[in-house]
Amino acid sequence: MADQSPATSPSSGAATGPGRSFGGVVDAYDRGRPSYPREAAAWLAGTEACTVLEVGAGTGKLTAVLAGLGHDVHATEPDPALLAVLKRDLPDIPVSESPAEDLPLPDGSVDVVVAAQSVHWFDHERALPEIARVLRPGGRLALVWNVTDTRIPWVRRLGALLGTQEHQDEPAAPVVTSPHFGFVEEASFKHWQVVDRESIRDLALSRSNIATLAEPERAEKVAEVVAFYDDYGRGMDGMQLPYVARCFRATVVRDDASSGSAGADEEPEGARDPMTDTISDGTDTDMLLIDFR
Repeated sequence: MADQSPATSPSSGAATGPGRSFGGVVDAYDRGRPSYPREAAAWLAGTEACTVLEVGAGTGKLTAVLAGLGHDVHATEPDPALLAVLKRDLPDIPVSESPAEDLPLPDGSVDVVVAAQSVHWFDHERALPEIARVLRPGGRLALVWNVTDTRIPWVRRLGALLGTQEHQDEPAAPVVTSPHFGFVEEASFKHWQVVDRESIRDLALSRSNIATLAEPERAEKVAEVVAFYDDYGRGMDGMQLPYVARCFRATVVRDDASSGSAGADEEPEGARDPMTDTISDGTDTDMLLIDFR
């Protein structure tokens, strides 16, 4: 999934508007969308094999990279058309047709939950607690967005035609403000997608703002994008479209209600003073430590 702000159903929380437009252009979506760099996937899920749940997995662009790193991946996707392509191309990956707001896994069952180009479609008030529920203590939520590198003038011009919805200033803001997750780390990885005169049509059609247009307007927009490619002048050599994979990760927070008792890392009373390695009794002579996150 990708692109704009979610349109949600009050009863389900699942996307019902542009977020569910990709099934109608599934072949173009699968051919036109870029993959993700291996280095980014390793930063998101780690290099040691672990259990990974990917939510909003689409046609499996990131799923394949995560599996290639040796992780035990389970993929969920609410759109049956996208999920069918994932199942066709990655038949060994366990899959579920389900939204992020209703995950078909037991409590504390996965090490990492990953969302690629999709978390902005979620009903955050429902999805983030649900993601926290399936994570093991110490597990983390990891997010990634492919964004075009608009520092380059011709990329900015292409973005004016395709749309730049993925260029959000604070894409991980719902996680930053969520009580279910701790400090959010960020990293970026550059990569390129080779686009030719045919695949740039698919790239255009895979954008929700174009996929949802009426047929005449959609054909006109695709023609504009192809004309841009022709003016670019690379012909059969194609263009190398530069991307930055913006990655975020945060560790799940367990409170007393969810854990039932103090965990191995939790102090039974007070707070440990990192300068003296002693337990504070809360008196006014103790150092007050405040997290301004």
